[in-house]
Amino acid sequence: MHYDLLILGSGSANSIPGREFADQKIALVEEAAFGGTCLNSGCIPTKMFVHTADVARQATTAARFGLDMRLDGVDWPAIRERIFGRIDPLSEAGRIHRETRHSNMTYFAGHASFVGPKKVEIALTGGGREVLTADRIVIATGSRPDMPNVVGLADVGALTNASVMRMEQLPQSMLVLGSGYIAAEMASVFSALGVDVTVVARSGALLRSLDSDISHAYTEAARECYGVVTYFDATRATREGGRVRLTGFEGGRERTLEAETILVATGRIPNADTLNLSAAGIATKAGRIRTDQYLRVLGRDGSVVDGVFALGDVTSPHMLKHIANHEMRVVRHNLLNPDKLARVHEDIVPAAVFGHPQVGTVGMTEEEAKRQGIDYVVGKQKYADIAYGWAMEDTHGFTKVIAERGTSRILGCHIIGPQAVTLVQLIVQAMSTGQSARDIVRAQHWIHPAMPELLENALLQVSGMSHLECAEQ
Repeated sequence: MHYDLLILGSGSANSIPGREFADQKIALVEEAAFGGTCLNSGCIPTKMFVHTADVARQATTAARFGLDMRLDGVDWPAIRERIFGRIDPLSEAGRIHRETRHSNMTYFAGHASFVGPKKVEIALTGGGREVLTADRIVIATGSRPDMPNVVGLADVGALTNASVMRMEQLPQSMLVLGSGYIAAEMASVFSALGVDVTVVARSGALLRSLDSDISHAYTEAARECYGVVTYFDATRATREGGRVRLTGFEGGRERTLEAETILVATGRIPNADTLNLSAAGIATKAGRIRTDQYLRVLGRDGSVVDGVFALGDVTSPHMLKHIANHEMRVVRHNLLNPDKLARVHEDIVPAAVFGHPQVGTVGMTEEEAKRQGIDYVVGKQKYADIAYGWAMEDTHGFTKVIAERGTSRILGCHIIGPQAVTLVQLIVQAMSTGQSARDIVRAQHWIHPAMPELLENALLQVSGMSHLECAEQ
């Protein structure tokens, strides 16, 4: 069966078809739940769990504000059903919409793999196979949880970020294997709900890919909420007497950790290796589909594979929904305007960790600035040293702004603490529009007392200005 446009994946790429494509015959293929990772098992449901955990955590911190509060219980089935009672109908409605409301579209549920250039075979979920060809193809098949090479891990019922949210019952204890954002968020959620959590990291800190000051501060804050075991090289997992036992080496000595269940949160890997890309002459690098600046897929010789685009986790190193959405818009434009191509812009990429505490980050870390030999200056401001920080009784949080010395060009900003994810967007806007620290610190009035003063003070430091100086006239 031949199509004008074939889309593999129903996450961000599902937004490509619109009225502009009404005259085209389109096929959409999805192997998993309709709507992709973000809707079904990623950013949206996890943040709904995070907010629930934040509400629960208030009971443990209320005493410092003179409030007598306690958490009497956690109704896990009710929490789970509240979240997926909203998510699952959205996913199903999206599938039905594509199946029934678009006469020019055909939806296939199944796994796609290339059998030739612009030729894909679909192993249908309900059985049977279909071979599709298309003039143009968009590959947006996402990513999946990474399973580390630990003997027995697959046999002990290890959970992933997807399955852990749909557990029938809340466990009494949990090992979380990993130290990145998924591990941080899930550990924060389940510890707040009363689970005895232990995070197990190979490295010496959590969130190690972030600025070292942020990583260190987060690790110290985490230790106050749940167990953190670092420098642990896991070698085997077993299940004995209804408990998971994880054995490995810590500091050269063998040690065994145990809990009722284990969550594997060691990262995600692109689904490029599941597509038989070699049959279509498509190249990969570090497990990702290679593309040019217009998101056109590249072949093994580096040339453009005609009519094939890729977007999202299957090609991007960022693995962020807002980046996948940006790439979708680029691909959509380029499908509609082949003679006026748009390029992808990913030089300023913000990211967030919805753990406890929150982390918001954009741009260079201090370590990256050093490696690049940039003459830079750092501005740091603690939550505890601004008026609203006093109100919140925050003792861990701070912001760190890195700027080029002399010009005050903002190179990066890293925030750890309440509302960090919201606060960092102000710096994202400044960097994206080319504003320096000096440009923004005196070009506006900063509400007092409010959280943005955290940024105002750090920006003043890197601008070489004081609170008493007026903006240039």
